[in-house]
Amino acid sequence: MPSFDIVSRTDLAEVDNAVQGAGREITTRYDFKGSNCSFERTDEKITLKADNDYKLKQMQELLRGYMARRKVEVSALEFGKPEKASGDSLRQVVIVKQGIERELAQKIVKEIKGAKTKVQAAIQGDELRVSGKKRDDLQATIDLIKGLKIDQPLQYVNFRD
Repeated sequence: MPSFDIVSRTDLAEVDNAVQGAGREITTRYDFKGSNCSFERTDEKITLKADNDYKLKQMQELLRGYMARRKVEVSALEFGKPEKASGDSLRQVVIVKQGIERELAQKIVKEIKGAKTKVQAAIQGDELRVSGKKRDDLQATIDLIKGLKIDQPLQYVNFRD
């Protein structure tokens, strides 16, 4: 029975490269000269530390630009609220989304079942498996999911006949 998986994965090596590139640019830019601005990545979190709100916004734009250059979906980043840190500085945590959350998975399954195609969708941890009798039904399901307005990058992998 043909099937495929719907996953949401972000290449953390490319995220690392983008963060390091943005950090290098901060050290060379004139408007950041003498400031204590930095990027720090641990697991799936990137911490932005800036002196003021203006520099924090500049750092966000730099990070988005470097992510786009490294072909990492910018929609995979979830920017948290800026919070006060020591002194007058600001700190912001950016979460790199990995996997499909349960609510989103249930929404996708509901849309697939509502389309009345002859496929079955099953949630398996942080990914979905869609299976059906015909390859055309699976391709129609992929088109249906691409048509939904989902703010998280999805990949369609493991297509088997």
